[in-house]
Amino acid sequence: MGERLPVRVVGVEREIRDRGVAEELRPAVYRVHEQADQSGDQPSGIVIRTAAAPASIVPAVRRAIWSIDRNQPVTRVQTVEDIVSRQLSVPSQNMVLSGAFAPLALLLASIGVCGVLSYAVTQRTNEIGVRMALGATSSDILMFFSRRGLALTLAGLAIGVILAVVAARLMTTLFYGFPPATSPPSPWCPEFS
Repeated sequence: MGERLPVRVVGVEREIRDRGVAEELRPAVYRVHEQADQSGDQPSGIVIRTAAAPASIVPAVRRAIWSIDRNQPVTRVQTVEDIVSRQLSVPSQNMVLSGAFAPLALLLASIGVCGVLSYAVTQRTNEIGVRMALGATSSDILMFFSRRGLALTLAGLAIGVILAVVAARLMTTLFYGFPPATSPPSPWCPEFS
């Protein structure tokens, strides 16, 4: 072990998600590069804040680094927006897929209800004939089957709402930042604001 140099605390930073937007917060210590060898850490990157477009300052940053050490590689230049979008790409894809399958599920459910009603009418053709022979009007027959269809629809909605609540609880791991039964948060995490 080498000689340990004293370290002075110069400030305490608020909690930030420096390991990823979906990761749990963990304690962190920031040191200048000269102190990194005391703990065996190797400097891994440089963060630059700029008011200009990030892509426009990359050549100037490379020149500044190479003016100090020509052999230093400057790779993986990324903006915070790129990093966040890459970390949220899988949850975003899950949300797009779920959004695409929702109308398909609604269409299939509608076709199913129409099919069940059509089958019920076909099965009761004789009964409809008897009712009409006894004086029922076509509007009476239509109301009879409409009430039956409405009852099936309401039963399906009740079952669907119950299953949707259960599914929303189970699917919270798929969608980062969208807890069930709440309004969606802003697209950026408050830690990056």
